[in-house]
Amino acid sequence: MNKKTVRDVDVRGKKALVRVDFNVPQAKTGEITDDSRIRAALPTIRYLLDNGAAAILMSHLGRPKGKTAPEFSLRRVASRLEELLSVPVRLAPAVRGPEVARMVREVGPGQVLMLENTRFEPGEEKNDPTLAKELASYGDVFVNDAFGAAHRAHATTAGIAAHIPAVAGLLMQKEIEALGGILHAPERPFVAIIGGAKIAEKIQVLESLTERVDTLLIGGGMSNTFMASLGRPMANTPVESDKFDEARRIVAAAASRGVTLELPTDMVCADAFSETANVRTINGPVPDGWMALDIGPESQENFSRYIRKAATVFWNGPVGVFEMAPFRGGTDAVARAVAECGGMTVVGGGDSLAAVEQAGVADRIKHLSTGGGASLEFMEGKTLPGVAALLDK
Repeated sequence: MNKKTVRDVDVRGKKALVRVDFNVPQAKTGEITDDSRIRAALPTIRYLLDNGAAAILMSHLGRPKGKTAPEFSLRRVASRLEELLSVPVRLAPAVRGPEVARMVREVGPGQVLMLENTRFEPGEEKNDPTLAKELASYGDVFVNDAFGAAHRAHATTAGIAAHIPAVAGLLMQKEIEALGGILHAPERPFVAIIGGAKIAEKIQVLESLTERVDTLLIGGGMSNTFMASLGRPMANTPVESDKFDEARRIVAAAASRGVTLELPTDMVCADAFSETANVRTINGPVPDGWMALDIGPESQENFSRYIRKAATVFWNGPVGVFEMAPFRGGTDAVARAVAECGGMTVVGGGDSLAAVEQAGVADRIKHLSTGGGASLEFMEGKTLPGVAALLDK
């Protein structure tokens, strides 16, 4: 990694302005249903506190669209962080303003202050330079630990870096090193599994991976579009017919580069999109009135065989509708195979992380990436604004 990290600067007695990614899932009642993103930031926060810095935290939550919305307050997040840190966490009433400035002045070494949801400010997502400059005045050093938001050029991910020294947090460092390793110098064979509902969202990463991997396994809803584009009847299965040309282009690119591209051979199909639907495994054309919702046992074994033999694995996106029990088998099988692989294994994307948790194998994955869109764009070879803004070593 050629970017400076929090370990490369003296933080003692300094106020560290820390961008974290606390965009955690919450139940309708407001309770946090998964605090893994909060836990992932703990090493950086503890490092700052242990080394005599004050930590001023910034995060977004949800999509309040530049307006204050109580349901998107970071109040519960602050409470949960306080429990995990065993250190008081004060929550500012806003992102900027006289009261916030006063609280910033008062925060001292070993203390934590969290600003309210950064997306309550309309200038956040516009990377407003005035907002960035005002926020930068709160700290002596900017620590970006929000890899999950690093692909966005926002005021709190990139703009602040124009005004005060910017370094990577420990989570950001871990993400860049893990993903950078498999992007630029993977051990081979390199196998990528790409799933999810729509090919439209992943065309660029699929194109990039055909230049980098030895084997590309495609599942999920997007595989249905691939199969339909190649002439396989899919009956009632939703497909993106406007993406057939892109799908065929990716298949051709893989073939021309000697990359093995595998699609499902058999599928778990249902006569309705329901957990209580009639279900059958089909190897061949999908019959009228049925839809493909998961990869079948033969495909599970085929995918797993490639994964287990890999030296490097990258997985993003479930290979079936894993939220429903009858269509969970394929994604569970992939999760187990990734866990059984002895090589470097990287899993990214919220659904994929949920899948390895559901399969009970999360602790056997070498790197669980906190960035969904960010990890995909990184694997496309794109420069992420939040990473580019950091100081070089």
